[in-house]
Amino acid sequence: MREINFKPTGVCSTNITFQLDDENRIHNLVFTNGCNGNLKAIGKLVEGRPASEVSDIIRGNDCKGRGTSCADQLSKALDQALASI
Repeated sequence: MREINFKPTGVCSTNITFQLDDENRIHNLVFTNGCNGNLKAIGKLVEGRPASEVSDIIRGNDCKGRGTSCADQLSKALDQALASI
């Protein structure tokens, strides 16, 4: 498994970590800071799902008119991780 660390911008969360297995499925997603309950729920919802599928679903999600959100930042982290393969 590859471990990914991503520094989000424009959101309350300060770090996103997760692992991708050999089939690019997401495991052990953790957000540091941010809306704790909601971000834990995202981790449960995406566990074992294909990274590209999750990224497509959450890309562009907005929080409070910021033009991004923790979920949108996760899509950026996933896209970056997939591009580096």
